[in-house]
Amino acid sequence: RAGRVGAGLRVLDASWYPPKERNARQEFKERHIPGASFFDIEECRDKSSPYDFMLPSESHFADYVGGLGVSNDTHVVVYDGDEVGTFYAPRAWWMFRAFGHKEVSVLNGGFKNWVKEGHPVTAEVTQLTPAVFKARLNRALVKTFEEMVQNVSSLKFQVVDSRPEGRFRGTELDQGLESGHIPGAVNIPFHSFLSETGHEKSIEEIQEIFREKKVDLSKPLTATCRKGVTACQIALAAFLCGKRDVAVYDGSWSEWFHRAPPHYKISELKRSK
Repeated sequence: RAGRVGAGLRVLDASWYPPKERNARQEFKERHIPGASFFDIEECRDKSSPYDFMLPSESHFADYVGGLGVSNDTHVVVYDGDEVGTFYAPRAWWMFRAFGHKEVSVLNGGFKNWVKEGHPVTAEVTQLTPAVFKARLNRALVKTFEEMVQNVSSLKFQVVDSRPEGRFRGTELDQGLESGHIPGAVNIPFHSFLSETGHEKSIEEIQEIFREKKVDLSKPLTATCRKGVTACQIALAAFLCGKRDVAVYDGSWSEWFHRAPPHYKISELKRSK
């Protein structure tokens, strides 16, 4: 049984770290949850886009996850090894859902808590049987730049930005980019939804966070961030409250900064002329 997993369940490590800080693939090789495979967010993306981590095509996604042994009836559990508990796993979770896969979960507390609680880890390579996965993009879960621009005036949906407050307000640089936010967006930094241990807060606490920021979960909602990753934590938090239709603006601030007209970039930093 060692190294083999039932066809019904596939565990994927979706860790990603800044290259100078940690090497996700190397750490996975050294230790991971038994039976897990590495979901490489650098591979499973649109490499032709000038922006980081944009959604791949349906066929690219289908081939990639099929190669990891995921079929349309597999239950997928994603996790990552980030110190905060969960960082990139919700992005993988959202990608599966965006491509029509409903049976996907995030490991609450992440790898950090898995290890802390004394669960087994291994360096063993799992023998994979490739599977056939059919992907169908659910356009309702993805927003484009054009849709975001239209929404500034039409206000058809609420926008929540999951970046740290300083980046949202424009008072601190974001990886060399000037920061700021989309007009009308509300700021809820993604770590607001995580407890000190790195687990998701309770549904009551999550609902209260949305209420405090006057975000109505009964109405349309789109999440944004720097590159479409932590925005998925907003989608996950809302999902836990029963709201399954939060869209993610895939290009997020990195695209908005480069493409939006100046008056659509709200920043508290007064630029010197």
